Amino acid sequence: MRVGVLALQGDVREHVSMLESLGVAAPQVQHPGQLDDLDGLIMPGGESTAIAHLLGTSGLTDPLAQRLAQGLAVLGTCAGLILLSTTVIDGRPDQWSYAALDVAVRRNGYGRQRASFETELDVAGVGRVAGVFIRAPRVESIGEDVEVLAQHDHGDGPYPVLVRQGVVWGASFHPELTGDSRIHRLFLDSI
Repeated sequence: MRVGVLALQGDVREHVSMLESLGVAAPQVQHPGQLDDLDGLIMPGGESTAIAHLLGTSGLTDPLAQRLAQGLAVLGTCAGLILLSTTVIDGRPDQWSYAALDVAVRRNGYGRQRASFETELDVAGVGRVAGVFIRAPRVESIGEDVEVLAQHDHGDGPYPVLVRQGVVWGASFHPELTGDSRIHRLFLDSI
């Protein structure tokens, strides 16, 4: 199995290490030709507008859209979730996304950098895992075909934090930063 990691900006090394620890080839994707023979892709956390800009300058924007339309399995964490969402709330005026996951997300929905936090999450099919939220997007609404695998109540009601729609997955948190590979394994098992 080959699961690429979009390697333009963000938590690339951490995702590559996690995948390799699970015995999965994890090529770093930086140009369109590297998308061709992948079974899946991870779009890491980082800064969503920076990643969007780099997708354009690297020539990956349209080829990745085509692979998503063809059914490429993808896991977007934090900024990756933003880039996969249908609607971005509080984004920049020029903010765009692939609309591959029928969710509306709010950028920095749990607060800015100072409001970052860690908490325990109950994940369907996995159990309790650590959730690392860094300037995390908050899923404000989901479409009827979106399955919620974990949610978190940060004091103002529970919000989904791990969702999937077919082969497209999104996490508000950073599973690659915990040393616990179960979220990655759950994604890999679905491919």
